[in-house]
Parts: sequence; structure tokens; C-alpha cells
Amino acid sequence: MLPTQRVPPGRADASHAMAALVKTAPGEGHVDIVEVPEPECTHNGVKIRVHFSGICGTDIHVYHDRFRNYPPVILGHEFSGIVAETGPEVKSVSPGDRVTVLPSSAVVCGTCGFCRQGYYMFCPIRRGMGHGVDGCFTKYVVVREDQVYRLPDAVPLETGALAEPLASAVQAVEEMTSFHPGDVVLLSGPGPIGLLCLLLLLSHKCRVIVAGAEGDSIRLALARELGAAAAVDVSREDLSAAVERETGGRGVDAAVECAGAPESVAACLRSLRSLGRYVQAGIAGREFSVPFDLILFKQLAVYGSVGHSVRTWERVMRILAQGALPLEKLISHIFPMSRWREAFDLCESRRGVKVLLTYDGT
Repeated sequence: MLPTQRVPPGRADASHAMAALVKTAPGEGHVDIVEVPEPECTHNGVKIRVHFSGICGTDIHVYHDRFRNYPPVILGHEFSGIVAETGPEVKSVSPGDRVTVLPSSAVVCGTCGFCRQGYYMFCPIRRGMGHGVDGCFTKYVVVREDQVYRLPDAVPLETGALAEPLASAVQAVEEMTSFHPGDVVLLSGPGPIGLLCLLLLLSHKCRVIVAGAEGDSIRLALARELGAAAAVDVSREDLSAAVERETGGRGVDAAVECAGAPESVAACLRSLRSLGRYVQAGIAGREFSVPFDLILFKQLAVYGSVGHSVRTWERVMRILAQGALPLEKLISHIFPMSRWREAFDLCESRRGVKVLLTYDGT
């Protein structure tokens, strides 16, 4: 396990306004801590004091303007906190409750076929927190009641902040296809989502080969510690040789691609046995060529997994309540928000795993 590093905070927060990490204008960069008004609780809203916020790859993409965003907007969407106030129409949570939040449905129509089925990711007007509307890299947020989930009593707020990335992993592993004891699975991309997928696959008693690239040494070491059968740095070791060794030359039963890199996608397709299953969980963000005929000639089942659904979040809450996954092992650093640049650098350089921010008002 990586020892969690807590970095000392700066000065205390102000009493009538709050600091927030904001994308202030379009383009590369334009992210800074600015003072914003504290949000007011609406009649059907829940006001939450944010305790821990996770840095996601999406936040890095918004910084570099590679992910659609609507500045000025407060960044961040993975978080946990304590309910500070509720509107008069709110019935399911009360002040003092420990909660996490479904951030992806911040703006939805609620009436399209996708919304009615709980598949909000496909709503035509959807906007999520942290890029489409204000997010959690601040002191308080106000969200709708239906976005709020009470954390089980035994779940610390730190690991509660991992609920949203866990939901992405749960959909990819638990809801696209089936994994069984004895399956050999190639998991490519040992970032936070990939390592969460690893924990889920290990809970199914799968034998997992984790593949990473140059710079992934810390994350590959953690994958070994968590229980991966093999952790392969493809810049130093032949992945096909590792797959042959682990499968007796048969090929893997399934592949879960979490890197979103052209070389990773191609390697996963080549590593699969005939009639294997492929899950695409990583976002590439660009067009590229792959050996597409492998899908035909191997008769592969291919699934795409984007985000999560209401059904996923219900499953996530049950998983958290059971306490079966060692989520705390993925938290490598906890930074005060005033040191966000260092925290972002750790994520972008892959020297951290899951990096959390806490509010310090600077």
C-alpha cells in the first residue's frame, strides 16, 4: 500500500465568502483559486460542506481545454462531505448526514427515454459538475436531493470521495459483461479507474494481468500489491510474451481497456482468445487505427462503457456498505486546495494514484 501523504494546509478560510478552484476562461490553463459567493440552499436542494475531493483525469483535461467546459466554472466532481442545510422539500437526508454525490446528472431534462430509464449519461442536454456547472473544489456545494447518497456508517469520508470513479469501474466490470472465477483478464491502464477495475475483477477470483506504460512504475507496483498475477511495463517487457506465459498460449478470456491509448487498444484486441470479451472504459479523445478485423475473425464481444447509471450507483452503495474492497489503498496523497498545482502535477506525471484535495480557504 502507498502511504497516504497529508500536506500541511495554508491559512484559514474566510467567513462570508469561499475560495474555489475555477476555470476562469477558455483555452489552455486559466485555472486559479478565486473568491466566490457561498451558494444558497434552494427549496429542493441539499447544501453540503465538502470534506474530500478527488482529482480526476477530466479535471486535467479541462485545465488543458481538451474536455468541453463552460467557464467560469468551479472544477471537481468526485467528493464526499456532510450535509449542512436542506431545503423544505427535501425528505431523504438531514443536516449532519455523511454523503457522496452523483455529479454527472447536474443538468438533465428528466423526460427523455434515457433519463426515464436512469441512463442520464445520454440525455441530450446533460451537463456534469466540474465542467458544465460548478463543482466541488470549494467549501460548499448545493445539489438536488436525487443526486445525494448517504454513506454507510463504516465508510470514511476519504474513501467516500471515491464513489464516483468506483461507479465508472462498477459499470465497466459488473454491468457490461460477466466475469467468472478462472477467467484470465488483461487490464490495460493502471490509473485510478483501472485499479478500481482490478479490485472488482479480483473479487470475482479472476487472474489479472495489468499492463502499463513508461512512467507507471508506482501504479504497477500497487497493482502487484493488490493481487495482480502479473504487472507488465510494456516499455520494458513484451506484453504478448507475458500473455502467452499466463494463459499457456491460449489468450486472455477478456480485456478491459482503461488507458484510451491506440497501442493499448490494439494490444488488448491481439491478446484476446477467440470468442473473448472486450470492454472499452478509457477515453481516447481522438481518432486512430486499430486491427478491426480481429473483432470479426475472433468473433469478439465488444462493449463500450461511459460513466454510469442510476442502477450503477445503487450497486456502488451496496459495495461500500459491504466494505469488501480496500479502497483506502488507492489514496496516495491528500493536499490542501491551496496546493492544487502540485496535486495536479502528481496526477499528470502518474507519481500519485488517487489524489484528494481538502478545503483550506486560500
